[in-house]
This record gives sequence, structure tokens and C-alpha cells, in this order.
Amino acid sequence: MSDLLTIVAEPWNDWGLIDCGDGQKLERYGPYKVVRPEPQAMWRRAQNDWDPDATFVPGSDEEGGGRWIQHRPVRRQWELARGDVRFNASLTPFRHLGFFPDMAPQWDWMRERAGDADVLNLFGYTGVGTLLLSNAGARLVHVDASKKSVEQGRENARLSGLDANPIRWIVDDAGKFTAREVRRSRRYDGILLDPPKFGRGPEGEFWRLEENLAPLLADCRRLLDENSRFLVLTVYAVRMSALAIGELVRQTLGDLGGKVEVGEMAVREETRGLLLPTAIFARWTKS
Repeated sequence: MSDLLTIVAEPWNDWGLIDCGDGQKLERYGPYKVVRPEPQAMWRRAQNDWDPDATFVPGSDEEGGGRWIQHRPVRRQWELARGDVRFNASLTPFRHLGFFPDMAPQWDWMRERAGDADVLNLFGYTGVGTLLLSNAGARLVHVDASKKSVEQGRENARLSGLDANPIRWIVDDAGKFTAREVRRSRRYDGILLDPPKFGRGPEGEFWRLEENLAPLLADCRRLLDENSRFLVLTVYAVRMSALAIGELVRQTLGDLGGKVEVGEMAVREETRGLLLPTAIFARWTKS
């Protein structure tokens, strides 16, 4: 396994990290500026006059609830873009805005390997990654336990003009779906997993990252073969380490050869250029 890597999401036209510090971050999402909690921003902020359009106030539950305070009116949803892919952003009850901008370098890395590929996106959420891979020529199976998220993914596909592309939109528990694909002897060229720390399936199935990740990854291995191209795993649980998930991926996929990279994901602040860590990752590639 190689040394730890840091992959950095740089600002783009419709998104950027403006400033961060004192346990918060100020970001721009199209026409709006928002403030959200950020425990890893332990340093001082660069500016004091943030003047956001909305601020997220966290709740006390471990699944990340809370509420938004709007200082100026914010539309229920508004359109953003990453390259040719268009999608809607919104102020969700779970502090994010309908997509995860720090995933951009991972999307770009997979797009380089996704041409004419069959790709499984587990915990696919609102489908921004799915659409970027589809736009690169891949055939996608998009799985998420939330019917609302999958419907938003379909709407994002329509916004992007990709609704006729080969994408299967599936509302299901990731573990149950993957196990069925194993029984069907399905194979994939690539797999993306972006699991939450906690979650519930459409029939009340309970997901806990520390307990369920290893069995799910083992089933993902059974969907790959010597001709497969990649697997990307991202984890936002601070109690895990990059070295730990890297070793899990290495042991699970080691018989396929190739290489495993592990490290941290970060976003670059526009004001000072410093890096704000957001997640850890492990990814396997055949080449």
C-alpha cells in the first residue's frame, strides 16, 4: 500500500469554500453564501464579516439533524453545474446542500476510467457522481435507500439532458441489493461507495458503518473480477482512519492485483489557500 495521499477539491464557478475557522465554514453555492458547522476548522477565520444568506444550527441527534436560519430568503432549490452536468441544490435538514463538493476529485479520477464501463454507485444520493460518470460514457446502476434522493437524481438527469442515458435508478438497501447482485452472478467494471455513518433502508434496515462496511465490501469484491477497473470508498466517520479502511480494501481486493491508494480528502479555502480536511478514502485500481 502506498503512502497516504491528500486529494484536494478546488473551487469552481458554482461552488467554493470562502473562509473557515472557529468551528465553522463559509461556502458559496451559486448565488448564495451559507455557514455550516465544521469541527475540523480549529484555527481562526480569516474574515469576521461573513454575512451569509443562511446558517445551519445543528441538533443534538447523532444522525445529524438540525435547522437552517435564513438571514435572507433562499429559494427552495436552485440550479448548479459541474462541467456539463446540472443539478439542484437545496438547504437540507441534514446540514449539506444536496451534494458533496469534496467528491469532485474522486469523480474526475473515476471519469478517466469510466468510458464504456458498467459502474455500481451505492449510497448514490442525488446522483451528481452518477451523472458525471454517465456523461463520461459509463452505464450506471444507482442505488440509494431514499426514494426522495433517487427522484432528485432523476430530476438532475433531466436537467442535464441525460435522462435517456443507460442509468438504472433503484430505491433499495445497499447491502441487500449488493447481496442479490452476487447471487445473480453480476459483475461490474467499477464500484463507488459513499456510505453514511448511520442510516436506514427503505424497509427500516439499520446501517452502522463500523459493523456493516466490511461485509458490504466483501460482497463488492464478488462483483469485481480481473478485468474490473476501480473501486472507490469514501468515509466521513472521524473514528476511523485512512490506514484502517485502506488495509480493509487491500485485504478484500488484494487477490485482484493492482494497487490501493489511501489518504484524506480536503477542500481548498479561497481566502488563504489552506486545506480543510473533510473525509478519508481508499481506492483500488487495476492499472
